[in-house]
Amino acid sequence: MWKIVGLMSGTSLDGVDAAVLLTDGERIAAQGARLTVPYEPELRAALRALLDRAPTLGTDDPDLRAAELALTDRHAEAVATVLGGGHADLVGFHGQTILHRPEVRRTWQIGDAARLAGAVRLPVACDFRLADVAAGGQGAPLAPLYHQGLAAGLARPLAVLNLGGVGNLSWLGADGTVIACDTGPGNALLDDFVAARTGQAFDRDGGLAARGRVDRAVLARLLDDPFFARPAPKSLDRLDFSARVAASGLDRLGDHDGAATLAAFTAGAVGAALRHLPAPPLRWLVTGGGRHNRSIMRALADLLAAQVDPVEAVGWDGDALEAQAFAFLAARVRRGLPLSLPTTTGVPLPMPGGRIAAP
Repeated sequence: MWKIVGLMSGTSLDGVDAAVLLTDGERIAAQGARLTVPYEPELRAALRALLDRAPTLGTDDPDLRAAELALTDRHAEAVATVLGGGHADLVGFHGQTILHRPEVRRTWQIGDAARLAGAVRLPVACDFRLADVAAGGQGAPLAPLYHQGLAAGLARPLAVLNLGGVGNLSWLGADGTVIACDTGPGNALLDDFVAARTGQAFDRDGGLAARGRVDRAVLARLLDDPFFARPAPKSLDRLDFSARVAASGLDRLGDHDGAATLAAFTAGAVGAALRHLPAPPLRWLVTGGGRHNRSIMRALADLLAAQVDPVEAVGWDGDALEAQAFAFLAARVRRGLPLSLPTTTGVPLPMPGGRIAAP
């Protein structure tokens, strides 16, 4: 067993999560400390600007390099803080996705693994998605194998739903089958809407949406996207629905109704994924920031006709789960074990990947 620090900077762009895990990449012996280092507003704005520019961005762009260095330094701060002067064997460093286009075999996570390894004086596992995408897989989601390890002993079929910037699910069957896909928007569209309308970073507790009414015509236009008819596995870029949102009439809605409609879109996207699963889950366990949005959670419970709970209901830590997953995957990189499966990303064969940057 190794003591590993997992790091995750998700599509919500709010900060870096760090979590300590004792694991060999197959078994989970213990979960340790965890924390979040928030990004300062300037870094968050710089990362958000890179998303819009990423399709034509050069790797030598000065804004890119400045953001990458600042991002890496926040990750180093997170490692040092979560360890509190203690020892670790390895770091799992996902970096920040700024572009995800698996249809052209491209996924781009920024972050300087060599700089991080030097700063924390530990080997750093990185580049988790590249081999999968190069082999024709979607490169996402990558947490399902960790979800499978955590869920031992829970009744199945079970769905683990992560609502970060993008939504994704892991379907765990009673026979050991794991199926995964991105579902659609998580919090990203709602976050961007709330930021533009109110200046706030997100809809805290779903309070803005709770005071609005869903515009059913706008919602129908949002859900009329070819993505929802595609079977799993499938994945998304954070901005994949931007054009559809712009053409949907959402901009004509007030703040409350717009937020309510986007919350309903997040839930409706999850509902659309149901038809691609072998059997309806007995239970949905929700992780990621979206589990705090009461409007989204109510809409999910209404749509899914099953028990919907935050992952804390089974003793998991929803603020640490993704970071823990990359600690688990870092151990698998070190051992050369698969990070993804044909049923989780569409890759042709169980696919090892990643590399380790030495300190």
